[in-house]
Amino acid sequence: MMSSPTAHRRRVVRNARGAGSALALGFASLCWLGFATPATAQDTPAVAAETPPADQKDAGADQTLPPQTEQAPDSGSETDIFSRRTVSVLLDARLAFSNGHTSWVDGGLGKTRFGGAADGGYKFRAVPVEADLIWTPRFTNALSANVSGAWQRDQENGFDLIEAFVTWLPQSSGKVNFSARAGLMWPEISLEHSTGGAWSVVNTITPSAINSWVGEEVKVLGAEATLRTSIGQHDLGLTGAVFGFNDTSGTLLSFRGWALHDEKATGFGHFPLPPLNSFIIHLQQSETRSTIDLDKRVGFYGRLDWRPPWPFGVALFYYDNRGDPKAFEATGQWGWRTRFWNLGINADLGPRTKLLAQGMAGSTIMGFETNGVPWVHTYFRSAYALVTQTIGKGAITGRVEAFGTREHGSEMSPSESEDGVALTAAGRYSITDKLTGLIEFMHVRSNRGTRANLGIPAFERQTVYQFSLRYRL
Repeated sequence: MMSSPTAHRRRVVRNARGAGSALALGFASLCWLGFATPATAQDTPAVAAETPPADQKDAGADQTLPPQTEQAPDSGSETDIFSRRTVSVLLDARLAFSNGHTSWVDGGLGKTRFGGAADGGYKFRAVPVEADLIWTPRFTNALSANVSGAWQRDQENGFDLIEAFVTWLPQSSGKVNFSARAGLMWPEISLEHSTGGAWSVVNTITPSAINSWVGEEVKVLGAEATLRTSIGQHDLGLTGAVFGFNDTSGTLLSFRGWALHDEKATGFGHFPLPPLNSFIIHLQQSETRSTIDLDKRVGFYGRLDWRPPWPFGVALFYYDNRGDPKAFEATGQWGWRTRFWNLGINADLGPRTKLLAQGMAGSTIMGFETNGVPWVHTYFRSAYALVTQTIGKGAITGRVEAFGTREHGSEMSPSESEDGVALTAAGRYSITDKLTGLIEFMHVRSNRGTRANLGIPAFERQTVYQFSLRYRL
């Protein structure tokens, strides 16, 4: 039996202590291990990037494997700490027209960021959704950093840390290139996001279910290193990383399921959970915090990239947070053992046509055991295919995807499993060098049995129309 739903709105008020903590974590992230660079850096991009939209400073719409970092020529120090090139602000305002029952953002089981009216009908909103402050200093020719913070409409703190990592890309020599990065960051999983600051989606407003979840629960405080080489005409890359502060990864997938939205985990914020069942409610806090450490264990991930002499690339990624599912703190935050595989494919279908595809499958475990079965044991999987056609200063994009979970825990009913599909169509146009407009239609169909316990149908259709204006200062 589900607990009665309670209003759960996150405060959008500046929290001085949270802001101070954010600065502290950002500083610690930059100092930890002292130097690094994105694992995706190469000397020469395999495919030339198209002209980036105004809201993406350092990454174009072309992300053939992971986004790539261009190496500067060896011309001395190349120091640039504070300038117009290293400090920027990204603003995002939104018009939204959507239906469906209460969004997960407000503690419900809706799959999208914007839900409908009280009766599930359509509701119109005109709202600011995000303001990002991005700092990308270059200390030397090889050493740089990325620090970003944001106000997000539904986050807990008025301003919070998004990422803070240092990157190291030494001058290449020989056939093997080395790069590294360290700090608070997202692993290179998403093919939809840029690395130009604030981890924004390029050609749509809303990322896929896979990368929405990566943005929620797969941010790490860690260090990674990458080796790249060529064998004949084949380019190969191998990345390995160790990390911590990601013990709660899996909480949202189990208790809420997949969702499609563009909210991102912050250093000190939380995400709300829907009403929990009669057993879990006595254990789990009504929110989950993505960036905490409960068990002092070190997790790891690895990535293998392959780019043949044909116009496509493949990336295989494995993640294991090595979390202790029996670790918990008095506030009701629990450790989760989460593992998954992710396969990414990027192909050029024509001079201006690109295909992106990702598939993810994994499992997550939480709690003690009853008769040898963990309290929560969730299997999850999702996949999408996306095609983008560039047209002049704009692009049109279509995406189709499917997602689902299966519950096998002793204290989770099979009705807490889910299945769903989503269709997305979007357009992007660069109005000026600083202003980009995006329009998006998204339709989601999902079935989750526990909705019936809240007095709403288990099966729900949700449609969201959005228009976004992104301005970079």
